[in-house]
Amino acid sequence: MELEISLAPQILTRFMGFPVTNTLLMSGAVSCFLIALAFFFARTKKFVPGRFQAALEFVFEGLLALADGVTGNRKRTMRFAPIAFTIFFFVLFANLIEIIPGVESLGIEMEGHRVPILRSPSTDLNTTLALALIAVVSAQLWGIAALGPLKHIGKYFSLRGPIDFFVGMLEAVSEVAKVVSFSFRLFGNIFAGSVLLIVVSALLPAIVPIPFLGLEIFVGFVQALVFSVLALVFMTMATESH
Repeated sequence: MELEISLAPQILTRFMGFPVTNTLLMSGAVSCFLIALAFFFARTKKFVPGRFQAALEFVFEGLLALADGVTGNRKRTMRFAPIAFTIFFFVLFANLIEIIPGVESLGIEMEGHRVPILRSPSTDLNTTLALALIAVVSAQLWGIAALGPLKHIGKYFSLRGPIDFFVGMLEAVSEVAKVVSFSFRLFGNIFAGSVLLIVVSALLPAIVPIPFLGLEIFVGFVQALVFSVLALVFMTMATESH
């Protein structure tokens, strides 16, 4: 029986009436892995770094330098980094996990269909929508904290004149559009790549999928970087008065 390809995540079981999907299972696995990695680094860090610590420090220094170019200064970067970097690493591992052998290829028979037990979280619109909401809502909260509630809301609802009112409405609509854009960009790219890998692997399973695996690694990294950098841009813009 062929593996089912579905836009919606497949429900594997239910826990207290709550549906447990294959993407939710992988989201939990990715989250646990990142948390364990963070605890391991915190407990094993030394003044003279080993290879693992040196590699992580190199990655974070590169990310901080990139973030400085977006925010304009290190103080603002350190304020936004916990959210932006968490999004980056979660999206990165959620994207790259689909290239691990067995993910999205091992399945079980359910209701006449063979569904994958494991599936990349980024191929679930619920996951990408949640990440988009976190990024956009965080930007709004930072804007309120930096400017104050009235001044921040005044950027979207202004009665100083018809032009200011119209521009404010456009800004408010653009905030909603950011959520939609964030969600579908990540979901579309990763889901399309996932389907491509499944089809190519089924037709020519030996050597042909290798170039596509390399392409998926590149796309997964770029999408994670774009998502986190845009989150930084939105948080930076939200803290500006105009």
